[in-house]
Amino acid sequence: MFSGSFVALVTPMLPDGTIDYKGLEHLIGFHLQQGTDGLVIMGTTAEAATISFAEQLDVMARVVSQVSGQIPVLAGNGTNATSEGVSRTRELDKLAIDGFLTVTPFYNKPMQKGMLAHFQQVAAATTKPVLLYNVPGRTGVDLLPETVAALALTDNIVGIKEATGSLNRLTELQQRCPADFALLSGDDATSLGFMQAGGHGVISVTANVAPALMARLCKLALATQYTEAKALDEQLQALHHQLFIESNPIPTKWALQRMGLINSDFMRLPLTQLEPIHHGIIEQALQQAGLLA
Repeated sequence: MFSGSFVALVTPMLPDGTIDYKGLEHLIGFHLQQGTDGLVIMGTTAEAATISFAEQLDVMARVVSQVSGQIPVLAGNGTNATSEGVSRTRELDKLAIDGFLTVTPFYNKPMQKGMLAHFQQVAAATTKPVLLYNVPGRTGVDLLPETVAALALTDNIVGIKEATGSLNRLTELQQRCPADFALLSGDDATSLGFMQAGGHGVISVTANVAPALMARLCKLALATQYTEAKALDEQLQALHHQLFIESNPIPTKWALQRMGLINSDFMRLPLTQLEPIHHGIIEQALQQAGLLA
């Protein structure tokens, strides 16, 4: 089962818009050293929507080569066309990844039966584990617990990243899904409560800038050491919220550059760099988390 702190990794880019592969190598090494439990590559935070699939394959190949089995690597394979999702999954499946994170189809707003068929067909394109990803605020559709339960009957659909931030939703999933179905939060701000209520970890944006703290938080929560976990969570709460003051990953890339972990906070259009009015707010959140002197 996938558990603990998985980072939804950003994709560092050079000011000319090309991928910064040296910067990527540095970030991967940073997470291996800091104790991150797993990597999610080419998800929303990675700006996958503006990165060609050929580039995505290249990034994934480099990451799995560098990680070399030390921690799990999950590949984002979400699309809003089922046929495209199937073909991408087949190509990614040739790499030594550990599984997939498959987001609900976005923009075209399918019904529940459409999402059921979509995920079943994408999962059938691989024998590797598949995590569902439900993030209504990004995609415009909500994968309901009864649909998740039906998908959990598929052998290689093994869990979900649930980003509604609702603990009631977690309870519904627990009631409907098998006990070994991985339940991961997709909302940093409520991730401690999610784990206290029986969740298994988080796929985290905050872990980009605070990997050791997020890994420690998850270990404490999963060991039911809630007093210590709550103290860490309070230290990180400002960061959890302020990293979404503009669209993800705009603030996160600025924070990483401010910390000296990437050389540029460049993003491909239509995303733009963090507005100067927000620089001090992010800096203050980093200081509160103990990440800046």
